[in-house]
Amino acid sequence: MSKLVAFAAIQGGYNIVQKAEGIYAQALEKYGPDQKLEFPNTAYYLPLIYSLLGLPVKTLADAKKPLEVCRKLLPPHVKSLNYLPYLGPLLDAGMAAILAEEIVEAIRYVESPDFYLVSEEVDLEKGKIWLGAAEDTVFRKRGVQFVDGSAPGFVAIVGAAPSPEAAKELALEYQRRSIYVFMCANQGGTTFSQQLVDAGVEIGWNTRLVPFGPDISAAVFALGFANRAAMAFGGVKPGDYKKMLLYNKDRIFAFINALGEVNAEWAANAAGCVNWGFPTLADTDIPEILPTGVCTYEHVVANVPIEEMVQRSVEVRGLKTTVVNIDIPVAYGPAFEGERIRKNDMFVEFGGGSKTPTVEWVTSANMNEVEDGKVELYGPDIDTVKEGGSMPLAIKVEVAGRKFQEDFEPILERQIHHLLNYAQGLMHTGQRDIGMLRISKEAKEKAFTLKHLGVILHAKLHQDFGAVFDKLQVKIYTDEKQAEKIREEARNVYVVRDARVENMTDEGTETYYSCTLCQSFAPNHVCVVSPERTGLCGAYNWMDCKASYEINPTGPNQPIEKGETLDPLLGVYKGANEFINKASRQAVNNVCFYSLVNDPMTTCGCCECIAAVLPTCNGLMTVNRDYTGETPSGMKFSTLAGTMGGGNQAPGFVGHSKYNIIQRKFLLGDGGLKRLVWMPKALKEELRSRLEQRGQEIGIPDLIDRIADETVGVTEEEIMPFLTEKKHPALEMEGIFG
Repeated sequence: MSKLVAFAAIQGGYNIVQKAEGIYAQALEKYGPDQKLEFPNTAYYLPLIYSLLGLPVKTLADAKKPLEVCRKLLPPHVKSLNYLPYLGPLLDAGMAAILAEEIVEAIRYVESPDFYLVSEEVDLEKGKIWLGAAEDTVFRKRGVQFVDGSAPGFVAIVGAAPSPEAAKELALEYQRRSIYVFMCANQGGTTFSQQLVDAGVEIGWNTRLVPFGPDISAAVFALGFANRAAMAFGGVKPGDYKKMLLYNKDRIFAFINALGEVNAEWAANAAGCVNWGFPTLADTDIPEILPTGVCTYEHVVANVPIEEMVQRSVEVRGLKTTVVNIDIPVAYGPAFEGERIRKNDMFVEFGGGSKTPTVEWVTSANMNEVEDGKVELYGPDIDTVKEGGSMPLAIKVEVAGRKFQEDFEPILERQIHHLLNYAQGLMHTGQRDIGMLRISKEAKEKAFTLKHLGVILHAKLHQDFGAVFDKLQVKIYTDEKQAEKIREEARNVYVVRDARVENMTDEGTETYYSCTLCQSFAPNHVCVVSPERTGLCGAYNWMDCKASYEINPTGPNQPIEKGETLDPLLGVYKGANEFINKASRQAVNNVCFYSLVNDPMTTCGCCECIAAVLPTCNGLMTVNRDYTGETPSGMKFSTLAGTMGGGNQAPGFVGHSKYNIIQRKFLLGDGGLKRLVWMPKALKEELRSRLEQRGQEIGIPDLIDRIADETVGVTEEEIMPFLTEKKHPALEMEGIFG
């Protein structure tokens, strides 16, 4: 290892810590020790300091101790008599720099509260592109993608490319590989983020091109994201720095691209990232650290041409990625799924605000009725409408195969949403007969046509589900009468499908299904899906798991023979317990399907909602991840998830799906829906019709109006008068703890 790189990194560490101490002293004098210090709408306090040192920083006074740790971490300066190796001191200097920078960024939120947008998207009209620390709602949604593999890793790009066009090509290549791009720092006042904006590229969390901040200190938001993932999904405890860093090295496949001249402060940050096992690749001639040690392979690699940066980076990090090649004229991959096509950028719209009929339908057909790969268009194509116009759209996918079952139809149908969204220049929302599709002007200019929708669906459904069918053809209807006819046929099928699941009961079903998809992040977590308890992430019901097992017999959805019923009220089954014990590596011995008071199911952190006991109210509350406010439990969703996530059993709390709230077995062992005394107003309105129906079934037609929400209060004391006035049934029930 070159002495120069050690000298630069250590000097950079001293510079950053000294700067942070000065900023801290000024803030302390100006605001006082009780000034609140935080990243807005996030749990885990300042996540790097909390996760590595176990120190919760809530105020300026709390920041004093971690700054002292930073100063102690700084090693002696490199002298001429020093000899190899320099790696240990270099790592300490880097860690000191990064921890100090987190305090600098937290103080920035106090000094300039409007500097960062608290959003998923940038606001170009106001000239605001810096997003800062990810809110917990954003983090949870995006973090799940690192669990399910749809995001194989992230690159932190520091500096700026030689030109906006070069920046666009580099970002596009990472998008093709589904890798998140986290951007910070500037090169001579120019940033990679601004270069993308200048090149007409949409940036923000939705496109996986995330502009954290204009300074090198914003790198803490990328590392903080990684550590938050380890705590939220992996169950790593705050302060266990060894496990935290190993977790990141082994599970979070990240790396740094340094573009342009590397100064001492950049070198300190690169050294800090090595602690995580994240290597740095630069396009300039900087001293290298090639021997393996902390990182999987090389630590710092220099002189990488920008056109080779992506391939070389994934090789050095040991990351395996694939690029999907489909015969369409636009780029394709999961990174484009969140692309927003606004009215000004839209060429044509189907459904949505245009109110034109739309429908998507996958249906079985006889083998002799399907010609594999055939795509037919019935009606005009998009070149027949004026820019900004609208058209009807019915997509009918006909599938045939000896192994194909009717149960598989909705599984394939659900894929249409994200498979079309993966195409650059397409924006799809909704499903079934309430979908909306927009095609951008740029996609139209690249000669994208409606037949390309069929090309995408044929190629990707074959790739992902080809084991269960032999042939697939796509029929696309833009003639309004034909589209309406297809929509009515599909609606009749939807009714039959829904009734099949609705009429099933846990008692009448002997086989349940597991879901262990999240064990890559939460090793002890086992989700069990039954007809009356959907998966806690909201993505899987019993039918979905059954079909998934048929499609992939060795996958995460395995059949569970529930066996002897040990407690019908709490939902305890001998066979299910035996499976859970084995699948959780003997960490969990007993699970009550319908209770949060007694041995609740484990939670991985991907849950749509979390329910908690409110003892003073003798009831339960639930909160969904989209709600960021306070709750009567005394904890926000983010804090609740951090407390009970990672595959833990936490009596008094349990994760569940939104749909589970209106299922008949919802926490039945604790009193069921009659115990629900608080939920966010938006969630209540989202489920209103079904909650009213369930209220009728249990003999309390106005139950939904007896449930408090944040407009009533966010503490038990605040909501009790409302519950008393409304005569909520929970107040008359036996004690929730028996």
